[in-house]
Amino acid sequence: MLTFGSCFWQTGGVTATTGRRARLRAELVRDIKNEARRQVTESGAPALSLRAIARELGMVSSGIYRYFASRDELLTALIIDAYNDLGAAAESADASCERSDFFGRWRAACHAVRSWAREHPHEYALVYGSPVPGYRAPEETIGPASRVTSVLAAVALEAAAAGALQRPSTPAQTPEMSGRAAAEGTRIGAVVLPGLPPDAAVRALAAWTQLFGFISFELFGHLVGVVEDLDAIFDQAVTDVGAFVGLIPPATPGRPSRA
Repeated sequence: MLTFGSCFWQTGGVTATTGRRARLRAELVRDIKNEARRQVTESGAPALSLRAIARELGMVSSGIYRYFASRDELLTALIIDAYNDLGAAAESADASCERSDFFGRWRAACHAVRSWAREHPHEYALVYGSPVPGYRAPEETIGPASRVTSVLAAVALEAAAAGALQRPSTPAQTPEMSGRAAAEGTRIGAVVLPGLPPDAAVRALAAWTQLFGFISFELFGHLVGVVEDLDAIFDQAVTDVGAFVGLIPPATPGRPSRA
């Protein structure tokens, strides 16, 4: 017959052992990821090697496969971490703003994306740079990848719902859309930007690509010798692209209102 003490040993003791094992596993997974990031920084993602990581960590080469079955599985973990970290930065910046300050939220999120990218250039390159030969991102990366774009999309959608999304007013700013572009704008709006008219959905998509295009050009050295004050130009680009979407900044001294 089991006594109270034996029951405690069989339940609480096992739980304690399981907890220690889980902590040790989590610590080793963290060490593997950190070493993988170091390798990506030094040699690039295509050169990532599970055996090299095991060697650096003092593990037998077969041992690492108990944690990551392949290089691609480890790459996926790094990519998900990067997307989640970037998404959290954009979400935090957006959350710090007044909900009705749509341009302020847009500006804060854009600057948060750039700041994160500059602080984590190799992680940025992993998710927005050249594809890794032979690697195909699985479906589980879609959710994390959507976090940062969801922040920017929410600003436009909530502005539209509040009647604060302003359509550019001059014909030069709003050229007539082709039938095919209008059809695609309708599809994009229905799928990812419900509530936005086709032209606004297309402008929002263009703004997203311009934001990441500027950051990529900056990080990958394409603006060297062209732009000296990157901060000023990026901030102006954020303002201009925001206005293109319909998020008009408030008038400030030295800056006329665009309403």
